[in-house]
Amino acid sequence: MTKPSEDHAITIDYFTDVLCIWAYGAQIRIDQLEKEFGSQIKITHRFIPLFAATAKRIGEGWAERGGFEGFGEHTLEVARQWDHVKVSPATWRHCRPASSVMIHLFLKAIQLLENEGKIPATPQTGFGQRTPFEAAVWRSRELFFEEAQDICSSTIQQRIATELGLPYEQIRARLDNGEAYAALHLDHEAQHELQIPGSPTLVMNNGRQRLYGNLGYRVIKANVEELLRDPRSGEASWC
Repeated sequence: MTKPSEDHAITIDYFTDVLCIWAYGAQIRIDQLEKEFGSQIKITHRFIPLFAATAKRIGEGWAERGGFEGFGEHTLEVARQWDHVKVSPATWRHCRPASSVMIHLFLKAIQLLENEGKIPATPQTGFGQRTPFEAAVWRSRELFFEEAQDICSSTIQQRIATELGLPYEQIRARLDNGEAYAALHLDHEAQHELQIPGSPTLVMNNGRQRLYGNLGYRVIKANVEELLRDPRSGEASWC
C-alpha cells in the first residue's frame, strides 16, 4: 500500500466534549491511532457543547436518578469498565463545572496558537508523544476526572498552561479578542452541518463516515485502513 504524504494525509475530525466520560476513556484509542498511522492521518480536534449547561443536563435531566450524585455514580460505573483511566468519587458529586464551554474556549485558544506556529504542532517527548495542544486536552480531562478539579475555572486553566509550559498571556489574548470564541463557533457549526450525534465522534471521508460512541479500536482502524487503501471509498459508484 502506498503511503500518502503528509500533505495528502487522511483528515479526521474528532468531536468531543471534554467533560464526557466516554471521550476520556476513548483517548487511548486516539493515541494508538496516531502512533500506528503517524503522518498518514491528521486528526483535528473539535468541541461540542454536550455539557454546556450542566445544571439542566444533569441537575434537571438526572433529577429522578439522583441528580449530580447519581450522575457521579454513573460516571464511576462507566470507568470501572476500563483499567487505563481513573475517576475520583468527587467528580460530579462535589466538583460540578457549570459549563464545558469555558474549557473548550481555553483549548481552542491553544489550538489557535498551534495553527499560528506559536507553539509546536508536532509530538513532544515530554508530553508523552502528544503535541502541546493534545497534552492540554488530555491534562484537562485528567484533572477533572481523576483529580476532581473544576477545569472551567481560570485558575485551573492557568495551572494547566504553567504545567505544560504554554504561554498563558497569549492564550488569554485569544480569549480577550474573541478569536477563541469564533473558532469554537465554527466547531458548533460543523457539528450541526455534519449532524454529529454526540461525544466522541470521528468523522472521515468528507463527512461520509461517522464513528460514534464507545467503539473498539479495531473498528476505527479498519475504517482508516479502508480509506488509505481507497481514498474514494464511500463515493457513488457503478460497481
